[in-house]
Amino acid sequence: MDPVTLETDRLVLRAFTPADVDAVYEACQDEDIQFYTPVPVPYRRADAEKRVGEELPAGWATDKNHTLGAFRRDSGALVGSYCLFVISPGVYELGYWAVKEQRGRGYSVEAARALCDWGWATLDMHRIEWWAMAGNTGSRAVAEKLGFTVEGTLRRRGIANDGKPHDWWVGGLLRP
Repeated sequence: MDPVTLETDRLVLRAFTPADVDAVYEACQDEDIQFYTPVPVPYRRADAEKRVGEELPAGWATDKNHTLGAFRRDSGALVGSYCLFVISPGVYELGYWAVKEQRGRGYSVEAARALCDWGWATLDMHRIEWWAMAGNTGSRAVAEKLGFTVEGTLRRRGIANDGKPHDWWVGGLLRP
């Protein structure tokens, strides 16, 4: 599948391009992104180049990972990264991170809602899952505003970038 472009009142969601590498690199220097999301630590410019230039295009080409960057209409500034990726037939996971300076303005809800709406209309899915390390209250607030039901806490589910096991929250959103 070719990448799509989605628009909301305040945002343009589009595939990342090589021109976005510096913005992705800068965003991923944030300690919260490095702690709560599975990015390499330390996050190098080469990591951003590989993600933008190889991994994300491959995700679209194989129809397994549909990642879009969200950019403000007024300034063109990167807001964050939003993706739907296949977990199993009919089940996708919503993943996202937001640039520190763009948080708390409702952009993540707006971007994720646009992506989920596109996914329901386009992809053969009946469920979207959301996972976040327990304590990531910003991610949980976004998921709950999107209508996800927090279904539980998985104790010591996974190892984070600090090398320690952490509890994870899991939620689901069913086809409307």
